[in-house]
Amino acid sequence: MGFILDPLYWIVSGVMVVIHTALSPVFGEASGVTWSLSIVGLVILIRTLLIPLFVKQIKSQRALTALSPEMKKIQQRYKDDRQKQSEELMKLYKEHKTNPMASCFPILAQAPIFFALFTVLNGIGKNPPQARGVLTTELAAQAAKAEFFGAPISQTFLGSSNATVKIVTVFLIALMSVTTFTTQRQLMVKGMPKLDSSNNMMLQQQKIMLYLFPVIFAVSGVNFPIGVLIYWSTTNLWTWGQQYYVIKRNPTPGSPAWEELQAKKAKKAGTTPEAPTEESGSVATEEPKGQRPQPKKKKKKKK
Repeated sequence: MGFILDPLYWIVSGVMVVIHTALSPVFGEASGVTWSLSIVGLVILIRTLLIPLFVKQIKSQRALTALSPEMKKIQQRYKDDRQKQSEELMKLYKEHKTNPMASCFPILAQAPIFFALFTVLNGIGKNPPQARGVLTTELAAQAAKAEFFGAPISQTFLGSSNATVKIVTVFLIALMSVTTFTTQRQLMVKGMPKLDSSNNMMLQQQKIMLYLFPVIFAVSGVNFPIGVLIYWSTTNLWTWGQQYYVIKRNPTPGSPAWEELQAKKAKKAGTTPEAPTEESGSVATEEPKGQRPQPKKKKKKKK
């Protein structure tokens, strides 16, 4: 596994050292601010590189929204045959070149970097601190003493009896869990069209992610070094802001955010809001029910 992980250790430690070197004249070499900002800089670089994946994620989500009626038909048609249902759904995804797992791509792409950062910071927390990648023994010892609000960035909640470390880790774990929850909820409340919730696979997946991921982060966070918690909290804030921008500026057709945008445009133009259509990737609204006009009988001419 070394030939796979070692390059990641070099990349992660290398980015941190470059940013640390650039910020040292401003905040000082051993400053906790310098090392904390090195981790934040790592997040910014990674998330910038992942923007194409994020765009792919948005496109996939919108394609799945457009396919939702077809997916529901397949689920109803093969409700007693799960295998056939899965085969037909996979065939539908293949025909329309979409993937229901695309929403997880940014998280999966970050997983190796996350693991590498965890290993590097975990090595810093050893006694004596261990060097990894570009990070020399001297820099590792310096980073081990760097503090974030009075707590060393290499310490964990379970691995320290220091009250300050406990408080800072609890705060960061709470921030990590809350930002995960609010980001997912923002997508569900504002960014998704109003579709029938019964037997809707995509909506069920979103609900699972809404409650499952915050719990996972909360439970596993007690084992993470403070530096890793800084990384994950920062990437969550980036995700929230990036998603907010997309929902506000380019919302999914048929979603509450799309309706709000159409209402604003209509108000400026002095016209009625545009109704969502099937072509725009959403379910068309029903026409108001009323009495059907009766055809008038034509009078027969007398012979």
